[in-house]
Amino acid sequence: MRNSLFSGNNVTLPAPYALTSGQVAQVGSIIGVAQGAAAISADVVLVRQGVFTLTKTAAQAWTLGQTLYWDNAARAVTTTVGSNKIIGAAFAAALAADTVGQVLLDGAIR
Repeated sequence: MRNSLFSGNNVTLPAPYALTSGQVAQVGSIIGVAQGAAAISADVVLVRQGVFTLTKTAAQAWTLGQTLYWDNAARAVTTTVGSNKIIGAAFAAALAADTVGQVLLDGAIR
């Protein structure tokens, strides 16, 4: 197709806050994992698809395939809907005591 720009799996956007490689960033409704470090407002490549180990909200257990959300204020993955944006699904179960969990990002914007 001549009107296709690129796949969108990786996108370059201004960092909404200072990031280190592997941290999640939310720019409007676009959520991805930083491929490298970036200062606030500097261009950063966000990876929008794949399975990542990410910081999770404490005291929440996850089940395999459970829908997960990004809490931008806490900068953690959560099971709480509220005003949080869908980030993907649990790729593995996680215990409430776990500080990280495996998340499948599907690259969808919701």
